[in-house]
Amino acid sequence: MEALGGNVAFWGWKRPEIRSPKRPFSSKSKSSDSTAEATGGYRFPLKQAVTAASLALTGDTIAQLSDRWRKQKQSLSGSSDTCKDIMSSIISHHDWLRALRMTSYGFLLYGPGSYAWYKYLDHCLPHQTAQNIMLKFLQVLLNQIVLGPCVIAVVFAWNNLWLGKLSELPNKYQKDALPTLFYGFRFWIPVSMLNFWVVPLQARVAFMSTGSIFWNFFLSSTMSK
Repeated sequence: MEALGGNVAFWGWKRPEIRSPKRPFSSKSKSSDSTAEATGGYRFPLKQAVTAASLALTGDTIAQLSDRWRKQKQSLSGSSDTCKDIMSSIISHHDWLRALRMTSYGFLLYGPGSYAWYKYLDHCLPHQTAQNIMLKFLQVLLNQIVLGPCVIAVVFAWNNLWLGKLSELPNKYQKDALPTLFYGFRFWIPVSMLNFWVVPLQARVAFMSTGSIFWNFFLSSTMSK
């Protein structure tokens, strides 16, 4: 729910400030770049999409393996060849369609959507400094109250669309949306605060990537109910 990172640098899209020597036609060049961007220069954020898809697939794989391990261990608790039977069942009963649902969600929706959101925040909010604690808190707050509900609404709709159960979507929202949102608050707010105030800048990508794996594990488990 933290939109794949909670930090604008998570997806690697934030462009570094490169100061080059002044050139005679710098203003003209800058103007032409802005015009090109405004006239349809959109590029699909492939790097962010692939990263989001990988994290979603990893989280779903962990969720599936964990669920089948628990169920098979209970059903074969009296067997003399428990471990072998459990591993065989886990491998042979992997739900690849479910994995594809989560992976496609990360690639087509989660990654590009988060990219656009953080790009918007970077454009609207002032430049961050190490002392600007209120700005960091504002970014965490916006992620939770704006992006969080959007992510949950989209992933529920995407899953039900794949399953052909769009008519059941209102009930799904009513039953699972708020618990998932509140769980996201409990998980991502502390993680984001650690990311902003404790984790060194060079380690934030790895830190938030790990957090996203656990979040995707929870989302995948919720989707399969």
